[in-house]
Amino acid sequence: MTTALIGLDWGSTQLRAYRYGERGEVLDKRVLPHGIRHLPGGGFAEAFAQAVAGWPDAPLLACGMIGSRNGWQEVPYLDTPTGIERLAGALGAMRTPDGRTLHLVPGLRDPGRPDVMRGEETQVAGVLARAPSAIHRGCLLLPGTHSKWVELRDGAVTGFATVMTGELFGLLCRHSILGAQLPPAQDDERVFRRGVETARDSGAAGALSRVFSARTLMLDGLLPPASVPDYLSGLLIGDELRIALAAGWIDPLTPIQMVGEGALCERYLRAAALFGIDIATTPDDTTAHGLWRIAVEAGLASPLATA
Repeated sequence: MTTALIGLDWGSTQLRAYRYGERGEVLDKRVLPHGIRHLPGGGFAEAFAQAVAGWPDAPLLACGMIGSRNGWQEVPYLDTPTGIERLAGALGAMRTPDGRTLHLVPGLRDPGRPDVMRGEETQVAGVLARAPSAIHRGCLLLPGTHSKWVELRDGAVTGFATVMTGELFGLLCRHSILGAQLPPAQDDERVFRRGVETARDSGAAGALSRVFSARTLMLDGLLPPASVPDYLSGLLIGDELRIALAAGWIDPLTPIQMVGEGALCERYLRAAALFGIDIATTPDDTTAHGLWRIAVEAGLASPLATA
């Protein structure tokens, strides 16, 4: 079967490679542990060679941290507002050791905050390709180590904000007094809910004023040690939602879509319900769709093909 494009989602911890057919369908996928922070002995060149080994020659397009300052070649950020057409028109390009041209998707910068993203812009392109209802007015939530709240207007990213919820959770559980010498975590829905409600009801003080309660509740015998991670998870996710409401990232007129699936997204959905927030979900294959959509717009793949 003809290979029309090879797409790379090259982040900090993983490298995902996609081989596309003529209609934008993913014919083959590889996942390698060679993010830019975990390269093999031969560096970027060896990781790239492993990702595309045995695949036919085809146009190459990559997104993610590979285009960052610490990546293979830096591609400048584009300021918002930016749509798919502008992304496709600003691709970087470099020669790989085997003589091919690798095109790189630029990241985005919101100069008003300021804030930046790399990789998520391609997820957004995938959402716009699959969910046209979000084109005119929408809000995207991309949960993760660094959650992104993205504002969409008329097919363009007009602004976004980052909340370091996942990273803060990891730091508190592994490197703070709150997580010291705890038994293995257990999935405690009641405690998770308590954490969300504590953040929701924290008012202007915010959840940072309540974080230490994870320890005092445990010392008072009101919070089982194994449930501390669930309490902190609820507290931090709840505070992210409280911030989104307070900052106006969420409003009654703007539909919210969450990109992703799995346990983390389920937690966000459960937390959102306690705030009365309705969030629709989009499957976590949007990066693959976004790479194809950008490739078509850039002329790297046939505009007649349909992903």
